[in-house]
Amino acid sequence: MAVRERASMLRRASLVALFGNLTLAVAKVIVGLAAGSLAVVGDGIDTSVDVLIAAMQLFIAGITARPADAGHPWGHGRAETVGTAGLSFLIFFTGFQLILRSVADLLGGVEREVPEAAAIVVTLVSIAGKLLLAINQYRMGKKSGSALLSANAKNMAADVAISVGVLAGLMFSRLFNIGSIDSAAAMLVGLLVIRAALGIFIEANAELMDGGNLTDMKEQYRAVFEAVHSVPGAGNPHRTRIRRIAGFLDIDIDVEVDGSLSVRDAHVIATQVEDAIRRRLENVFDIMVHIEPAGDSSSVENEAYGLSEKTVDGQR
Repeated sequence: MAVRERASMLRRASLVALFGNLTLAVAKVIVGLAAGSLAVVGDGIDTSVDVLIAAMQLFIAGITARPADAGHPWGHGRAETVGTAGLSFLIFFTGFQLILRSVADLLGGVEREVPEAAAIVVTLVSIAGKLLLAINQYRMGKKSGSALLSANAKNMAADVAISVGVLAGLMFSRLFNIGSIDSAAAMLVGLLVIRAALGIFIEANAELMDGGNLTDMKEQYRAVFEAVHSVPGAGNPHRTRIRRIAGFLDIDIDVEVDGSLSVRDAHVIATQVEDAIRRRLENVFDIMVHIEPAGDSSSVENEAYGLSEKTVDGQR
């Protein structure tokens, strides 16, 4: 998938998220205030943050579409990862503020009236709407390989769980005629929001550190090694490094060939290795194949970085 095509997909998904969340946020805040439900208002504020997130996604889509330049030779894909990390802080702040408000109500002995039935109706609508938005963001994120869209999909999935918690609190509050149950539900909403924020930050930080999910990374390294062995004349793949730049993979690898080959013949093998890797892995941004003469172990003995077939199943 081309960079511009991917940026266009990110832009479309962001517009859907922007208008969908804006509609839900306005409805929940207005109805929550009118119905006297702190939990619904808090849920609406959380959705308002999703509106800001969608606006940020639109801005980032414009940045990632820019071609590489002298200041950014690898392109501008990292903007998406940085935006994902920033997204986690916005979500964390929202959850923390909601917890503070809920705890203040509970400890301060604030008498709260039982929320009206309209709060239940808008929460049911929110659950359905958020579920559709989460599915949309997940599918678009998977198709484009966008960490930002995938993170937003997880955030919206957490929002569905939050709204279910709010709904339960509203129903129990009306069932037992105890208004403070709504405040307790709002505090639970805040805790779930913070949990989602931490998960998103951990994933974004792993990418910024050129790491990632260990299981996925092992499969990627194995695919690269298999590609090398499929090319006649190529062997001993080592000092292999795979990093993710937004939804694309940047791969560096050292490969041994017969030392008596001409530069042209060695270059042909390197090109075949690149083609074999691209057939096995999707969304490859760039591949750098370094050719070495077979049997020259001096460059392998004390490798300070990268993985070989012997170390790919380790965790160093």
